[in-house]
Amino acid sequence: MEFKHKSVLLDETIEGLSIRPDGIYVDGTLGGAGHASEVCQRLSAKGRFIGIDQDQDAIIAASERLAAYEDRVTIIRSNYCYMVNELKNLGIQKVNGIVLDLGVSSYQLDNEERGFTYRVDAPLDMRMDQRQSRTAADIVNGYDEKELYRIIRDYGEDKFAKNIAKHIVAARAKAPIQTTGELTEIIRQSIPMKIQATGGHPAKRTFQAIRIELNRELDVLRESLDGMINLLDDGGRICIITFHSLEDRIVKTIFRKNENPCTCPPDFPVCVCGKESKGKVITRKPILPSAVEMEENPRSKSAKLRIFERRYKK
Repeated sequence: MEFKHKSVLLDETIEGLSIRPDGIYVDGTLGGAGHASEVCQRLSAKGRFIGIDQDQDAIIAASERLAAYEDRVTIIRSNYCYMVNELKNLGIQKVNGIVLDLGVSSYQLDNEERGFTYRVDAPLDMRMDQRQSRTAADIVNGYDEKELYRIIRDYGEDKFAKNIAKHIVAARAKAPIQTTGELTEIIRQSIPMKIQATGGHPAKRTFQAIRIELNRELDVLRESLDGMINLLDDGGRICIITFHSLEDRIVKTIFRKNENPCTCPPDFPVCVCGKESKGKVITRKPILPSAVEMEENPRSKSAKLRIFERRYKK
């Protein structure tokens, strides 16, 4: 199927990057190159764009979409957590901007074979990088009840996590759970009908939790952000779009820590810890989609954009 993905907060992200025509820009979640194509349009022949994605389908689609800019574009199949090393291999030490559009793409959701969606019956896959061997089925059938409860509670923020984990373990004792449809039905049986009638799709939170665990989404974000901020040249910006509170909390916390890393007690008259600010948080509150965008693209409703600008001490 064709790789289709409607970029969220596109204009706001491009404005937030404050693009220099001769700058170097990186998209760590390239996808279908929606944000990337807008960046490339604004680059001169002296500019450079590096796109990174771990999904082979995204790499193929983005390569086609960015073909007109091939003189300034490099596309790499990798996880953005390796961004520093990937750029080092290209001889790049500093960049002027970085974009991350986190979460699952519309293509991944709509492609039934990928197993991300609870709306059709498909193999329990959910791998963002299909080179990895472990799938969602391995988690559903291999984690013990306590581990399942933990990820559904923490990553899905589902108040019925304990009951869902219990029902999963009971069901798989009879036969392995192999499809999204089987898992969805088990989740339905774990949640009271009156809640299902008003609380959205009952499987949404559990599927999110399993996907996050399988692809280490929060760990990768948490472990990578400081390194990406260090990659920025003076005045360079990093723009990150998140889609749920756990991601947003990590971005918000790390941005603030890089702006004000001082660990001295509040009553100290001067800083003695020696930790210096790496820049400024541009978005005190996250930028949200407009009413028009949410109407045109319902998947944008939970999106939040945060921006950090690198500043070096003069």
